[in-house]
Amino acid sequence: MDIRKIKTLIEMLESSNLNEIEVSQGEESVRISKGTTSQKDLTHGSINTSETIDLRKDTFKQEIKKTIDGNEIKAPIVGTFYRKPSPDKEPFVKIGDNIKKGDVICIIEAMKMMNEIKSDFEGKVAAIEINDGQPVEYGQTIFIIQ
Repeated sequence: MDIRKIKTLIEMLESSNLNEIEVSQGEESVRISKGTTSQKDLTHGSINTSETIDLRKDTFKQEIKKTIDGNEIKAPIVGTFYRKPSPDKEPFVKIGDNIKKGDVICIIEAMKMMNEIKSDFEGKVAAIEINDGQPVEYGQTIFIIQ
């Protein structure tokens, strides 16, 4: 499970009245508790690994802030994120591409409608925060432009 998904889980936990959240995806699962430590269990085939990770909020947030440096483009709607205009085409943008304000950078499908998302910034694509074909929430960061 990548750091962006874990970051989202932490933010969801902090904004809720829950004390713990556990998510499983395929053979991976992550449990995050409001406290100083969290348990992370990974299962790969017949290999079981269980380790305790120290996730102090301040340290973790500082590490995340280092990776997110630039202007954030956030999803204007809820839907499914697509980097390409169609499955057989090239992505609209890749990391390292220079873009201009108003360039189409992705599509978000909502209620069977394909909505082109345009850049609010000019610069270089520093990060793509979500994978192609994944659901996206309103206000979720999808690109970082430097």
